[in-house]
Amino acid sequence: MELCGCLSSLMDQPRWVLAVFAIGFLYLLKTSIAVLHWLFVSFIRPGKNLKRYGSWAVVTGATDGIGRALAFQLARRGLNLVLVGRSPDKLRDVSAAITEKYNKVRIETVLIDFAGDLVEGVARLKMAIEGMDVGILVNNAGISYPYAKYFHEVDEVLIENLIKVNVEGVTRVTHAVLPGMVERKRGAILNIGSGVAAVLPSEPLYAVYAATKSYVDQFSKCLYVEYKDMGIDVQCQVPLYVATKMSSIRRSSFFVPSADTYARATVDWIGYEPRCTPYWPHSLVWTLVSLLPVAAVDKWRLGFCQNIRKRGMRKESRKEK
Repeated sequence: MELCGCLSSLMDQPRWVLAVFAIGFLYLLKTSIAVLHWLFVSFIRPGKNLKRYGSWAVVTGATDGIGRALAFQLARRGLNLVLVGRSPDKLRDVSAAITEKYNKVRIETVLIDFAGDLVEGVARLKMAIEGMDVGILVNNAGISYPYAKYFHEVDEVLIENLIKVNVEGVTRVTHAVLPGMVERKRGAILNIGSGVAAVLPSEPLYAVYAATKSYVDQFSKCLYVEYKDMGIDVQCQVPLYVATKMSSIRRSSFFVPSADTYARATVDWIGYEPRCTPYWPHSLVWTLVSLLPVAAVDKWRLGFCQNIRKRGMRKESRKEK
């Protein structure tokens, strides 16, 4: 009876009150659904059986940071590995470390200097994977600035290397591995992007790096649409700060995970959304940033990156003395 009375009282209100109530109810419903979905994908949804894509995984940039950690996680899932890097010594080291822990995993290595002769390097990769049941490709190889710089301060060699490694590298490697997946009608491609291209509205003083990662993001979205009906899942992950050599952050924290912590989250998201940030504290930051005015975020990032530039210049000047 009380519910009927409340409904009757509500219906007696002016139309504009009913409209405001309806809008508020729909907004609350939408927010509730979004929160429940986030809780499900972050804490409940199981990871996919990655071996159903194929028995081998190719990982670029596999000798350090996220790439190395991902290689261990994929081996833990029982996948054989093709590790790609530019240092023979580091490739031997990571191969030995993985074999020691997961002795049933087969490992092949391919030397590619992504800032060097990329065409020849990718040709070696194509020969190495010929006849292999490659089910997963992880495009992780990438470089950034040594420290924040205004665009006019960035030298031509760094500009060339950023575009070659971050753009041409992911393009050519994908072009080499994808035909086999199309033939087998199954596969998963994981491209490691960056929050600077998806979460933040801009990344001043890292303009070229951010632009190359925007390429990775759009490249991934297009391939996702092109190949989803062929049994191939394409995904771009957009991490925020991770404690790696490239980020120049040594200590991990709640919002800055270690490479191992990030990689454990990563493998559970492979094959799902076309764009995601798998480490759930990063998704909280993403939500917060999306609620703030763009101008305010831009101003904060400019000041933050200017401080990085000052520290980098001081460190560089000490080396020159």
